[in-house]
Amino acid sequence: MERLQKVIAHAGVASRRKAEELILDGRVTVNGKVVRELGIKVGPSDKVEVNGVPLDKEEPVYHLLYKPRGVISSVSDDKGRKVVTDFFPHITQRIYPIGRLDYDTSGLLLVTNDGEFANLLMHPKHEVDKLYVAKVKGIPSKEKLRLLEKGIQLEDGKTAPAKVKMLSVDKKKQTAIIEITIHEGRNRQVRRMFDAIGHEVLKLKREKYGFLTLSGLSTGDSRELSPHEVKQLRAIVTTKGHRLN
Repeated sequence: MERLQKVIAHAGVASRRKAEELILDGRVTVNGKVVRELGIKVGPSDKVEVNGVPLDKEEPVYHLLYKPRGVISSVSDDKGRKVVTDFFPHITQRIYPIGRLDYDTSGLLLVTNDGEFANLLMHPKHEVDKLYVAKVKGIPSKEKLRLLEKGIQLEDGKTAPAKVKMLSVDKKKQTAIIEITIHEGRNRQVRRMFDAIGHEVLKLKREKYGFLTLSGLSTGDSRELSPHEVKQLRAIVTTKGHRLN
């Protein structure tokens, strides 16, 4: 079940805000009855009409994008910067990213028009692992890395325990490459975690999302998820207590 205005927006009839106006104006019916409440939810079997025209439900699509640095994880940008949907000119559905990667972070990002699927994956209780590789300024000690593993206090609360692995160090340049796996999705979380132990992130890339990887893709490339992969993702988030390793 999804909110009516969201269903209308996903069908490409209008933006979410415009859809809300259509509902309030009494121009939307559900199963033959005029609806003026924004909070109402509808399911696949409900018949929705806008201005007397039946809503054509979009076929769900699921894509994996290797997001480059310097791209906004959004469907539009008021400053005219490149957004992730610019990489899908062939897609007619109203797609959007599942979660986000920062403007200056590259890596694996999922894109869909399936709101229920997106909400499942983004819900923190489902704990989908996300693996990042960070290049940081300075060489963190084992003690500092253990702080990240135990969970570290940020301004918006303590983080959940992370998995951390030192991949390499450059003593001459005083930098380190570190792999870190988290399952939360706070704003700029990985960067803030390293800032908290005194090591600025110089470069950041998300290499895995659950079992999905960037294998075979170059920056800016994308591919459609297979039905089996979509099914696997659903299974992960709907199996209580399941955690990826």
